[in-house]
Order: sequence, then C-alpha cells, then structure tokens
Amino acid sequence: MREFSTYSPALDGNNPELKRQEIRDYFHKTFDLFEKIFELLKEDEVFYKKSEPTRHPMIFYFGHTATFFINKLILMKIIKERINPNFESIFAVGVDEMVWDDLSQSSYKWPKVSEVREYRAKVKVLVDDLITHMPLTLPITENDHMWIVLMGIEHERIHIETSLVLHRQMPIEFIKEVAEFTICNEVLKAPQNVMLRIPSSHVRLGKEKSHNLYGWDNEYGNYEEEVQEFKASKYLVSNGEFMEFVESGGYENREFWDDEGKKFLDIRKAKYPPFWVLEEGEFKYRTLNSLIKMPQNWPVDVNALEAEAFCRYKSKKEGVTYSLPSEAEFRAIYEHAGLVDLPNFDDKTANLNFAHYFSACPVDKFCFNGICDVVGNVWQWSRTSFFGFDGFEVHKAYDDFSTPTFDNKHAIIKGTSWASSGNLIMKHARYAFRKHFYQNAGFRYVISNTKETIASDIYESDALVSQYCEFQYGDEHFGVKNFAVESAKIASEFVQKKTKALDLGCATGRGTFELAKSFDKVEGIDFSARFIGVGVKLKHEGYIAFHSKEEGNLVLDKKITIEELGYEKLKERVSFWQGDACNLKPNFTGYDLILATNLIDRLYQPRLFLETIDERLNKDGILVITSPYTWQESSTKKEFWLGGYKDESGKEVKTMDTLKEILGKKFELIHLQDLEFVIKETHRKFQHSVAEVSVWRKK
Repeated sequence: MREFSTYSPALDGNNPELKRQEIRDYFHKTFDLFEKIFELLKEDEVFYKKSEPTRHPMIFYFGHTATFFINKLILMKIIKERINPNFESIFAVGVDEMVWDDLSQSSYKWPKVSEVREYRAKVKVLVDDLITHMPLTLPITENDHMWIVLMGIEHERIHIETSLVLHRQMPIEFIKEVAEFTICNEVLKAPQNVMLRIPSSHVRLGKEKSHNLYGWDNEYGNYEEEVQEFKASKYLVSNGEFMEFVESGGYENREFWDDEGKKFLDIRKAKYPPFWVLEEGEFKYRTLNSLIKMPQNWPVDVNALEAEAFCRYKSKKEGVTYSLPSEAEFRAIYEHAGLVDLPNFDDKTANLNFAHYFSACPVDKFCFNGICDVVGNVWQWSRTSFFGFDGFEVHKAYDDFSTPTFDNKHAIIKGTSWASSGNLIMKHARYAFRKHFYQNAGFRYVISNTKETIASDIYESDALVSQYCEFQYGDEHFGVKNFAVESAKIASEFVQKKTKALDLGCATGRGTFELAKSFDKVEGIDFSARFIGVGVKLKHEGYIAFHSKEEGNLVLDKKITIEELGYEKLKERVSFWQGDACNLKPNFTGYDLILATNLIDRLYQPRLFLETIDERLNKDGILVITSPYTWQESSTKKEFWLGGYKDESGKEVKTMDTLKEILGKKFELIHLQDLEFVIKETHRKFQHSVAEVSVWRKK
C-alpha cells in the first residue's frame, strides 16, 4: 500500500528547485491516483450513473478536478487561454448538495469518457509545465502562483476520498476489482467499549498564516475554549456495537430522531447503515468492490443523523446523556493522546493516507495513549456546526470553499479516514458536510456537560457580502433610490414578452426578486456562492441578517424578512445559480431579458462575454448593461479593458465606444441614461457613483 502514500509538501525550505520537484512529484501522484480509483467503474457506461440521487453522475467528478485547475488559473490570471470552455463550464460547479447546484441530467449533454480522459491529459501537461517553469520563492504564501497549483492538488486529494465514497455507493454489479486496492482481513468480534477520562484543558484552534503547511481558509484564525473534564469512548463505535441499536428497532423508533432525522428516514427508508447489506436474514458488509462477512470489529459507517440517534438510544437505555464530541473536545482528545502533526506524524501508526488498506480495520488496532483511532480509520462526526474562527478571511481564488456551509446545517467531521491524504490528514484540517451525507465517517461518543449553542438567526459575517446586503436591502441615502430596484424597473420597461429573465451578476439577489414582479421566471447568477447564498436564504428561510458597519468594530445588526420586502408570492419564480459570465453553462439560454448590473468592469475577459451573450437571448431579446466603468487590474488585466486608456496612436478609448463596436454587430442601442447609486462603507463614509445604463435590442 505504500505506493499510494504521500505527504503534502511543506511550504518552506532552502532550495526552490528541490521544492519544485517535490511539488511536481506530489502533483503526479495525486493526479494518477485520482484516475486510478476510477478504474473501479466496470465500464464507460457506469460513468453516467448516479450512485447517490443527490449527486451528479460519476462523469462529472471525473472531469471536475481537472477543470478546477484551469478555472482557478484563469481566475487568478496565471494563464490566459482555456483548454475546453465547455468542459470548464459543465464540470465547474455541483459538488456539495447546495440549492444552486444544477443536478438535472437534462441540463446538458455529458461528453464521452474518452474525451474527458484526453482533456485530463492536456491539463496534466499544462500544470506540469507551470510547476516546472513558473517563478518560485520560499516560503510559498497564499499570494503566490504556486499556491494556486497546490490548491488544485489538495482539491483533487479531497475528491480522491469523496469519489471513493461514491464508488462504494455504486451498485456492486457496476464495480470491478482493482488488484492494488487491498482491504483488511481482520474480521473478528467487536471489543467492549469503555469510557475514558479526558482532563479539562484550554484548547486553542486555528493556525497562523505563517504555518508551513497548506491550509484552506477556514483553518486560519483563532478560537479558544476552556474544555471541562469529560469522558470519551475508547473506541469508535463498531459495527458490532451499532448492531444492538439496529436490532432493537432504532431506525423504526422515531423518538431517537430529531426533525431532520425523521425527514431522512422518510426519504431514504433506511433500516440500517448504508454499507450493510441484508442477505437471507444475515448482514454482510460492502467494501469498495466486494461483500464480506460483517466485520463486527470495524467502525460503523453512518451519517451524523444516525450517529445522533444512536446517542439518544444509548442515553435512554443507560440513563446517562451521551452525545457526539464538540470540535474543541476532539482537540482535547487529540492532545491528551499525545499526537504530533505532520511532518513528524508517522502514518504507519494509524489507518490513513492509504498506508495500510483501502478499507477500514479493527477499532482496537491503532491506539494512542490508551484511546484508539483518534485519527484514521473513519472520520468522526462532531456536534459542532461549521463556522469561521475569529480573523477568518476567504481566499480570493476560492471564496466559496467554506462560507456557504456556515449555515447551521453542516456538521464538522474530524480525525480523517483510511482514504484521507494530503491536507485532510493535517492537525488543523476542518471539513463539514450536511448531516444526511455519507462519507467514510463514523463516530465516538462522549459524556459531557458542555452544550453547543445554535444561533436562531445566522448573521452574515463576511464584510463584503454584508456591505452588498446593505447596498441592496438596506437604507437609502442622500435621496438616491435603491439601485437594484431601479435597474430592474428600467430593464423591464423595454421588454414586450416577459417570460424569462436573467439577472447576471446578481450579487445578493435583490434585482432578481424585483424582476420577478414582471417576469414569470427569473434566474440570478453570480460568480460567487457567497453572494447568491443571500438570495437563496431569503427564498428558502424567509429572511436575511447582516452586520451594517457603523464605526471601527461597531456594527448595526439588521434583519429583513421576505414579507417586509413583499416578495413572499414571488419566491417560486426565482432561482439562483453559481456561474461564470464569461463561460456560462449551455443550459442558461432562452431569455427575453438579460440584466448585467455593474458587471462588465469586473470580468476577467469582458469582450468574450459581450461577443457571446446574444446566444442566450431570444429573438428581439433585450440586454441591459449598467456600469460606472471603474476598470482595475485586480479584476481585469489591462490588456482586456474595454475603455479607460489611450491606444497606440494616443487616442482615448471610452468603454461606450467599445460596447458599440462589439455589440453593434448583433444589437441595436435603443436607450442610454445615467443611474446613481450609493454604497455605505460606515455611518459617515459612502461611495457615491454614477452608472451608465445602456439598453440593447437583439437584431
């Protein structure tokens, strides 16, 4: 198994060329292992099957990690040209089960497996060339080009594990054996679990930006907690221990399930864990590619809802309150066990990083200071909802990695599994999933007096998103009317047929709802899931809450309901999607109106957007563009600006002149006007701008 084990390269060192080779080796091992695990699929037809109804067919995941490299390299202006715009659109978004993920099979035609293999080969050559030749200084920081390459590699490491879960969920008749993927053969009775004392401690979570290992945004910052003494189970809950819950009717007795758990039971009709298979009255166990005798001594694979139900069952049975550990309590266990982080951690001492098996193993095989599987074997569900530490900041290359999951619906998992590698096995790694999701995850239980506090209202903590919430949903200032409302009103006046509209660059979604006053169907698209999450929240939860900055660290908390806005009867007309205006998915078409609000001067290739947007409009469709034309190199390389510069002859180039040149071939300019807007920065500081509104009718 050692052939598949590898560690993430440290970000520091003394020799850039040795580091370059280390990263190159890490990239190739990762890329090749990802393709290797897809050998489990018996034939190409299986790539187009879903192993889980809430996820894409497997062909999506096969293409996704390669397109991730290209999309991030384009976004960060490291490369200029795409390899395959269609692939880089259809494989871009739709991994987690978010409301804006497009999981419809009818939306677009999936390519051939051979075409995706060819595409992946081209991406491999491109990334290899970048690693080999791009400038490199040490230590590597989050502002360096090499960080984006490492981001792509670590992202693929995540998908090695999540794809293995999906392969394991695929009906076994569609899976074949891969000789190298050997499993553990120690199938015995389960050990008796016992409770161990974990002493009180001061826990500090989060790491500094100077840390020498790669990290995702949610890992940075600071969180401290005084963890009181508690007890934790010595072993992860085994199949044998969980069997009692199943045989006692735990899945049928709804008193052990909360509302979300009951909904899960109603939908899935679950009677036992997902990788148990009942044959002739006897349970067997599904590994990656085989059914084996039930390994009573291996950890049970369950989702968080099943783990919580077991804890309620055990609590009632024994008269003691059991629960899942909190994230802070997990760290207390980690420190009590005396574990050390990479690069000093030895993967031979735990079932992770593919160091031993392509399966779980006995829960008493790997122990640390008397407590077993603190890391490795299976992930461990916690009772802590995902959140950002103090000082949390998104990375500009991947601003929606974490923030869409700060919603009280995603539970943190800790401890890694047999299929975890790369960043996933680092001490500071933090991942979270919806409670009904299946990963290579199980649990241990604790007896604790510390209760998790769940906020009834989730206030938007991201400063930029909060500012846009104030801009679109907040107060009017200096007599200037709400820009989103006025833009939608102007745009609607020029459209005769009002069936379907697109709010492109919708930000937090106010304009999308406003357009729904006139149109039967409105789709809001924004590049960032951070922004569309606001519109999604308003539609599905009926409110938005945000901090409006007043002075220094002082903020004013604001909450606005869908009833106050008058949108309650409009919400079924609107939907929100994550997308790239310069490379939209093919299913976004057939619009009577496209409203592009303050968008073109923030695109990485605005000319590409303008030259293709007509394909999305119906005959006589209307395109409305608003912009203050504030070109900046942080958004658009100067060579792609449409205006705001002098050409080679010294002539001033204005944006409107370029718009007429590009759009004039396919559109007629029918209206021009100015429209003011005011953005609040603080109680006493505002941005007052004037956008030009241009209205174009498709010829």
